[in-house]
Amino acid sequence: MKKALIICAGGMSSSVIAKKTTESLQGNGKEIQVDATSQSQGANTIAKDEYDLYLVSPQTKMYFDSLEKSAKKYNKPIVNIPPQAYVPIPMGIDKLSKVILENIE
Repeated sequence: MKKALIICAGGMSSSVIAKKTTESLQGNGKEIQVDATSQSQGANTIAKDEYDLYLVSPQTKMYFDSLEKSAKKYNKPIVNIPPQAYVPIPMGIDKLSKVILENIE
């Protein structure tokens, strides 16, 4: 199973989005799990090298460069989540699922 991690300001809104996105992906036959963590834990979580893709939430995009350096140490992709893909409604979940499918290895 592939794993993606959303890195968010506090990890609260992203937890809801991660759960809904996992349900959508798995409901469509994709073996992908999406989890969430806070920005303060982002680099530490990346260092554990447990995920195949890292996703930076719109409200934490100012940390993208430092998180990208961490991800590159482990040769893992990291992308900014477009704002329209960061809403817990079907349209947003579909857009986030597409971002994940386009970037996960």
